[in-house]
Amino acid sequence: MKDIYRNPTFYYILVPVLIGLWPLLVWAKYLPDAQTSLTSELEDYTKTSVLMLDILALDRGRLDYESKDKGVEFDYVEVVNEVAESCQIKSSNYRLSSGALTGKRGRKSQTAQVVLTGVGVEDFAKFISTIQVRWASLQCEQIKLTKKDGLPDLWDVKLDFKYFYD
Repeated sequence: MKDIYRNPTFYYILVPVLIGLWPLLVWAKYLPDAQTSLTSELEDYTKTSVLMLDILALDRGRLDYESKDKGVEFDYVEVVNEVAESCQIKSSNYRLSSGALTGKRGRKSQTAQVVLTGVGVEDFAKFISTIQVRWASLQCEQIKLTKKDGLPDLWDVKLDFKYFYD
């Protein structure tokens, strides 16, 4: 049996048979799989394009955002001012106090507390959503909502943030 592998006639027959089987395998197996994959991808694309258009219609402001200084370190004052301005929250309606920079096991972090006074739920939700989307390393650790008495949609909001420097 070992002599058959040394015989060139074996290879003269085996190679053309394998070359002939390859197109049959492609036609029978790979083309139908590719067709079903294509139709699945097209269905997913149509579903997601509708969602993308909905997001675009609901929050067009996300397209206008451009990070001006990508190499600059994170600064709570600039971040909160920028986000509050984009959410139409007046500077008299928020207060910011930030803590010192701390480091544990080689990872630096900084805490801050933002107090929003007399804001509606929609403005607060837009504020927290915008700040969390734009800065992935910023985590909101605690939120405390206090409703103002006698007013239908005015709240005092206390937010505790922690930013992790990479």
